[in-house]
Amino acid sequence: MAQTPSIPKGTRDFGPEQMARRNYIFDTIRSVFKKFGYSQIETPAMENLSTLLGKYGDEGDKLLFKILNSGDAFADVDKSLDSKALSLKVCEKGLRYDLTVPFARFVVQHQNELSFPFKRFQIQPVWRADRPQKGRYREFYQCDADSIGSASLMGELEMVQMVDEVFATFGINVCLKINNRKVLAGLAEVCGCPDKMMDITVAIDKIDKIGLDAVEQELRDRGLDDKAIAVLRPVLTLQGTTAEKLAAMRSTLAASETGNKGLDEIEELFGLIEAAGVQCRTELDLSLARGLNYYTGAIFEVKALDFEIGSICGGGRYDNLTGIFGLPNMSGVGISFGADRIYDVLTGLDKYPKELGAASRLLFANMGAEEVRYILPVSAALRKAGIACEIYPDAAKLKKQFDYADHRGIPFLSICGADEAAAGKVNIKNLSTGEQKSFDCGEIDAMAGFLY
Repeated sequence: MAQTPSIPKGTRDFGPEQMARRNYIFDTIRSVFKKFGYSQIETPAMENLSTLLGKYGDEGDKLLFKILNSGDAFADVDKSLDSKALSLKVCEKGLRYDLTVPFARFVVQHQNELSFPFKRFQIQPVWRADRPQKGRYREFYQCDADSIGSASLMGELEMVQMVDEVFATFGINVCLKINNRKVLAGLAEVCGCPDKMMDITVAIDKIDKIGLDAVEQELRDRGLDDKAIAVLRPVLTLQGTTAEKLAAMRSTLAASETGNKGLDEIEELFGLIEAAGVQCRTELDLSLARGLNYYTGAIFEVKALDFEIGSICGGGRYDNLTGIFGLPNMSGVGISFGADRIYDVLTGLDKYPKELGAASRLLFANMGAEEVRYILPVSAALRKAGIACEIYPDAAKLKKQFDYADHRGIPFLSICGADEAAAGKVNIKNLSTGEQKSFDCGEIDAMAGFLY
């Protein structure tokens, strides 16, 4: 019996139409990155597990896809080891979980070849052994930009500006939420649990998904008492303008130097955002935590306002990510656009440009062998002029050729029979409007102008 073809859960095939849409997303984001002076790099799909483990917290480590060592990986391995220890014995590599940690490894490994601050972008897939659901995949693309080698808040501003321009180009209304991990560290201090900062951030990072009551219960489960939770509760529900929120937090964090430093950074960043004329909605969200261990300063999260889905972009400041690879005190800031979720939003809102999926702009009908010989140099000249065109391969019935153009989304059709060939003419019809024009076969520029 023939095997039924399938792919792993949480992965997807992409046909020509989907690829045209994905490339529109990638090309748009890439063009914005380049406008701000970011250069493209790539890193391997797999990294040494020693590079990946311990960088994403315990929950992140559980979502790493590990790669079994080649050969008989289990030969000479103590089978009595627990599952975690056993996996480390038989797996030395893993698929990358994000692009930031591999980037930090890249910076340290190539530091003598780089000029700092170093501004790079990557558009590559990542893998997470998560439970597949709407908007959450096991294989998905990230579009990352990072600037490393400067602690200036101009880096944060560039991230905000790129978010603003990318989503304005897509026509997606978004809210960019901003917080600062120093504020969260200050909260951990003032509620008497400075050693519980990671527990606090992991719990409150889920507030949009599970609600305040469930977050409070998780905080209790993580060892915080009701007194500490009472300090956090008004912060997580704080309303008002940015200025009002900052004033309230100044009072709450009065005893925390770290917390006040975070508030200073937030205030400065919002001032830069206003001065730069950023148009998208920005909001100080003190419940925003982003549960990755390496963030140390500003953190960002972007939500679509007109489509129900998780965050479609996020990032933040990290002060010492390269330190784990032997290059300490190298501050950086980055943003990651979730291409797959952006794809879903653009699809749901029908925001893709028209005719995006058309591989060709013009189809030449096949009217016979002699007619094909006549249009071959015309099609070659149009391609040289930058027009994507094709000749139908068989001298089939015209209806079949029209149907092919319609199915492929090709907007123009040319029918050149024996009469047109004898007269040196090329007829081109706009299949959408019905407009038709006739050109001399040498009028390539005029044809190109009609086709666009």
